Amino acid sequence: MDSNQADDLSLEKVLGDMHPYRQKLTTYDRLPPTGRDTAELLAELSAIAAQEDQLWESGQVSGTIYHGGKGHYAFLNKVFSLFSHMNLLQRDMCPSGTKFEGEIISMVANVLNAPAVKQYNPQDEVCGVVTSGGSDSIQCAMLVYRDWARAEKGITQPEMVAPATIHPAFEKGAHYFGIKLVRVPVAGDYRADVAAMRLQINPNTIAIVGSAGNYPHGIIDPLEELSDLALEHGIGFHVDGCLGGFILPWIEKLGYPVPLFDFRLPGVTSMSCDTHKWGYTLKGTSVVLYRNPKLRRYQFYTTSEWAGGMYISPTFQGSRSAGLSAAAWAAMVAIGEEGYLETTRGIMAAVDKIRLGIASIPEIKLIGDTTFVIGMTSDEVDIYHVNDYLRMKGWRMNGLQDPPGFHFCVTLPQSQPGIAERFVADLRDGVAYAKDPPRPAPVSGVVYGLASSLPGQMMLKEMLLYVLDEMYAL
Repeated sequence: MDSNQADDLSLEKVLGDMHPYRQKLTTYDRLPPTGRDTAELLAELSAIAAQEDQLWESGQVSGTIYHGGKGHYAFLNKVFSLFSHMNLLQRDMCPSGTKFEGEIISMVANVLNAPAVKQYNPQDEVCGVVTSGGSDSIQCAMLVYRDWARAEKGITQPEMVAPATIHPAFEKGAHYFGIKLVRVPVAGDYRADVAAMRLQINPNTIAIVGSAGNYPHGIIDPLEELSDLALEHGIGFHVDGCLGGFILPWIEKLGYPVPLFDFRLPGVTSMSCDTHKWGYTLKGTSVVLYRNPKLRRYQFYTTSEWAGGMYISPTFQGSRSAGLSAAAWAAMVAIGEEGYLETTRGIMAAVDKIRLGIASIPEIKLIGDTTFVIGMTSDEVDIYHVNDYLRMKGWRMNGLQDPPGFHFCVTLPQSQPGIAERFVADLRDGVAYAKDPPRPAPVSGVVYGLASSLPGQMMLKEMLLYVLDEMYAL
């Protein structure tokens, strides 16, 4: 698709209205002369929240909302309020932060089979840090590998080798830290091409990367082979488990086939795992784990030469609210293994129904060996027309461009009765719609179509920058 084909499609139509409150509520471009009544403010904000919650309460949103239980969120918000005003950086005033974060790290590490590292090296002991999210965890690990390779190998032009499906946070981290990220095309099954990655390893390579599973398709890379590759070359190996790290263990326990993806692999030197996804904590917590404390030391920042005294910081952030870590700890302890198994059982039952339904729609095919993320494409119809139809029916899928398609990240709201069946019915109707669409260019395919040409890519980049500007516009 070229830019002319997109001329009649406004950004608002493609991306949605980013400023729905401009005409409804007062816009504050400066402090009000006098403060407003707090009860009035709470009523206004409650109305906004209720309206926005309607978008996901139907169970028709892919990913994004992982638990969805209002009672669960109310409990976590109460916990958060008890510690929201405390600064985790000041442990003399907030020693509870040490309890919360130390136990979060240990619980996540054990879910990811941390004790297995001692089978290969009795001196190893998995440790980690609580971060603000997946991108934070990924970039912490990238900084560690850069500084580790510089200190212990003398590498000053660091490179990391990763499959093309790796999360953009790795590109972001490479940009920040001066690392060359070598993105390697994936194999025909959309998993990392180990042979092709091997060819890209050179004396400047500090680490390789794999996903469990990757964001576009939910596919687990051949991590066992990548583990062997890392050991062979004496380099780091980071497994990005931000998406799947806290659900794959329960899927495996339920008897589904799941390849090894965690610290049972001897070459895995670090993992990222988002507790604010399948751990059902409040948004803003993740964990990055290292095979031993020596690696983790490269993440820490300390200074004793500042005029203000000594300063230490375990992550990129300085001051952090203790409320998020307290709520994360409370969520994990309140749910427990039995609770996580039960929620995952419901999620996978919905996944099974959707996969079975897709098998009865010949025009739709799955992208690779999916797990809890169901990637869909088509050789028979324009898959973006199908997505347009689903949007009209209230579904919010995540669009893909290689191959053209979309995915449905199935979460706990989709385990509600009838949701999976309704999706399959609407998907089938969407195929019929795509065979005779009312317009030649699908709305949801505009941005992906632009990416197919150099002028379109330039236009798309400007569009994305515009969106970022609009995020901060009045």
